Amino acid sequence: MRFGIMFGNAGPLSGREPAMALARLAEEHGFDSLWAAEHVAIPSTYESPYPYSDDGKMPGGDDVALGDPLVWLAFVAGITSRVRLGTSVLILPQRNPVVLAKELATIDLLSGGRVELGIGMGWLAEEFDALGVPFTDRVARAEEHVEVLRVLWRDDEATFAGRFTSFDRIHVHPKPVQAGGIPVVVGGNTRAAARRAGRLGNGFFPFLVTPEELVPRLEVMKAAAKDAGRDPDAIEVSVGGWWFDVDTARRFEDLGVVRLAIPPLGFDPEALERALADFAEQVMTPVG
Repeated sequence: MRFGIMFGNAGPLSGREPAMALARLAEEHGFDSLWAAEHVAIPSTYESPYPYSDDGKMPGGDDVALGDPLVWLAFVAGITSRVRLGTSVLILPQRNPVVLAKELATIDLLSGGRVELGIGMGWLAEEFDALGVPFTDRVARAEEHVEVLRVLWRDDEATFAGRFTSFDRIHVHPKPVQAGGIPVVVGGNTRAAARRAGRLGNGFFPFLVTPEELVPRLEVMKAAAKDAGRDPDAIEVSVGGWWFDVDTARRFEDLGVVRLAIPPLGFDPEALERALADFAEQVMTPVG
C-alpha cells in the first residue's frame, strides 16, 4: 500500500514556504505522491451542489486560495526527487488539450517522469460560465481531450479530427519521459466515473468512500474495462479520504486499492510535521 497527500496546493499550502515544507516532509516520511486540486474561479454565489458535502458547499469558503495545480506541481518538482506529482483533479474540459499536452510533458520531463494526470468533469456550472466553456458538453469534451493528449504524447507528427479539437501533422515537443505517456487517472465517485475509468483510465481515484461503498464501483469499472477489451487489473485504484486507520487501510488493500491519499492534516510547519509523522508511524508503518 502506498500513501499520498492530496489538496497540497490549498489554503496556506499554496504559498512558497508552506509548499516547500510539505514537499520536504512528504519525502521524509515516505509518502509516495503529492496531489494538487483545481478551480480557476469560484463565484461568490453558486447554486451548483458540491458533491462531497452535506450542504452542497465547498469547504474553506469561496475565497480559499487554490494555486494553479500545474504551476504548483512544477515548483514542487524542483524541490523533490522521488514523490509522484498528480492532479486530483484537473478539470479537463476547461483546458485546451494541445496546450495542456505540452505543459504536462514539460513537467514530466523536468521531474524525471513523475507526473500523474488526475481528471474530473467538473461540477461548478457557474465556473464554466465564467470561463466561456459550455457546461452541458463537458463530458464529451473531456473524453475527447484524453484522446488528444495521448495522440500528442505518442506521435511525432500528430493528426486528430474531433468534435472539439482538430489539427493536421503538428509537432508538439517535448514528449513525456514515461513510456506510453502520462498516466490518466479518472477521479469521481459515480458509476459514470467508474465506467470512464474502465474504458479509458490508467487509474481510478474515488474520494470519501468506505470499502463497502467502493465494491460496487469497482465492479462497474472492471465490467467497463472488459467490455472495452482492456485488462481491469492494470487500472490502479487510489482512494482519497480525511483519515484512515490500519484496519481500514488493510480492508482497502484487500480490495486491490494501491494508494490511500489524505489531506495535509495541518497547515503551519510544526503542526504539519507532527501530523504527518504521527500518521506515518501509526498507519503507514504498520500497514507496510
